[in-house]
Amino acid sequence: MELGLRGKVALVTGGGRDTGGRIAEILAAEGAAVAVNYRKSRAEAERVVSSIESGGGVASAFRADIGDYEQVGSMVESVVAAFGRIDILVNNAGYVVYRKFVETGPEEWKAQIDTCLYGTIHCCHAVAPYMIERKDGRIVNIVGDSSRVGEANLAPAAAARGGTIALGKSLARELGPSNICVNTLSLGLVQTAHSDADFLERNMERIVKAYPLRRIGTPDDVAPMVAFLASDEASWITGQTISLNGGFAMV
Repeated sequence: MELGLRGKVALVTGGGRDTGGRIAEILAAEGAAVAVNYRKSRAEAERVVSSIESGGGVASAFRADIGDYEQVGSMVESVVAAFGRIDILVNNAGYVVYRKFVETGPEEWKAQIDTCLYGTIHCCHAVAPYMIERKDGRIVNIVGDSSRVGEANLAPAAAARGGTIALGKSLARELGPSNICVNTLSLGLVQTAHSDADFLERNMERIVKAYPLRRIGTPDDVAPMVAFLASDEASWITGQTISLNGGFAMV
């Protein structure tokens, strides 16, 4: 299917590794020029850019801590200077500490909320004016299913991402008249190169019992849905929270 992304410009936060990197590659394969955001993983971001360029695509890496509003503003200005505009924003970056709530403290809460909630707010606030000016745009926010159904040991991140869901619905109403669609993907467990391999090996049999499809996800399960939501084929979908979770939760 031709998704109509040729000539579009996409910004993918946390695009230097794992699911973000695969999203960047899929968007590029569909014809979009991709700005690959990273905070620390410069070498990995450059590898994603090289992978895209080797396939004939267009991409560049841009550093910013999305929890810092000023850095996000500077990054967005740099992306627009390099590519002329931003048509697609994928808020993929996240930070999660897996720990019992009573064992955590304010610094851990702040770090997760700064990335998972404020990071999304910062990026949307910086990018939306460019989309409003062009009267066109797609914003895809990515959260974990804990934000919808709750999960032990993930309370601060789940709370932050629950806020992201509410943000997406509110922005869908506010930005819709400018032909900007805002949707959220809610993911089950996705195995990546940076997953805790020892934990998964020890617990995989138990974990997959919670998934009717009897497997956890991969970046290849996520990236095509992001590309679809970023495309003209999804031009009448907005304000939705779409579960992509192998059946882990069905509410």
